[in-house]
Amino acid sequence: MLWYDGRIVEGPVPFDLADRGLLLGDGVFDTALALDGRVVFETAHVARLVAAAESLGFSIDAGAILKAMRAVAGTAPRAAVRTTVTRGAGPRGVAPPKEPRPLIFASAAAAKPGLAHASLRLQVSAIARNETSPTSRTKTLGYLDAVLAAGSAQAAGFDEALFLNTKGRVACAGTGNLFAVIDRQLVTPPVEEGLLPGITRALLLEQAPNLGLPVRERALSLDELLQAQAVFLTNSLRLLSPITAIGERSWPEKEDPTIVRCQELIARVIDSAKT
Repeated sequence: MLWYDGRIVEGPVPFDLADRGLLLGDGVFDTALALDGRVVFETAHVARLVAAAESLGFSIDAGAILKAMRAVAGTAPRAAVRTTVTRGAGPRGVAPPKEPRPLIFASAAAAKPGLAHASLRLQVSAIARNETSPTSRTKTLGYLDAVLAAGSAQAAGFDEALFLNTKGRVACAGTGNLFAVIDRQLVTPPVEEGLLPGITRALLLEQAPNLGLPVRERALSLDELLQAQAVFLTNSLRLLSPITAIGERSWPEKEDPTIVRCQELIARVIDSAKT
């Protein structure tokens, strides 16, 4: 199902070939989970998308984003909702137009069965995450680093890529944030290391301490990550996925108690939002 520029459309849609999202990757997107027609963490997803556009220098209407997400959320009982915003069409050249006319469109499809909480094997990517770029902290339409890294990882028999930043420290996975269980703490890199501030990540930062699980944001070396008691990935569709391997380093398939507690926390928060 597709919501395009203010309405649900069936079949092909006209697309302006001068759109800067198409030509320059000048735009942002968001991916959210919808359960039985309800977008999970809806307010946070809308706010992040609005803030992302503002970081690129143009404004979008939060109400229009909300309308787009809700219009497609009922596509399946468990749906993946993608909302895309471009700066719109503009004159030739790199400089943005003085009066942008953003384009909003949203689509949804049934989420892959078994995606949530499924374990993952990561390959350390040869591509560095540029922590000096503002786009490392925003889901822009320029996602080729993630595309190429994922392709390389899968060709080598892994599920996903792990990115280090230009200083050789842990940044993130290609499609999610990373947490390590170290000395009875959850440790995750800060945003300044070159990663997207994920919504599930924010939930754990806020609420895991209530379970007696201290959370610390700090720079994390690859060696520290490999020596951790457990490692997991968070994102809006997978929610929380245990990492069972990074390169040659492996962790047992058995459920780690800290990971289980975090998974249960996320499930409770989602369930409480239904009431």
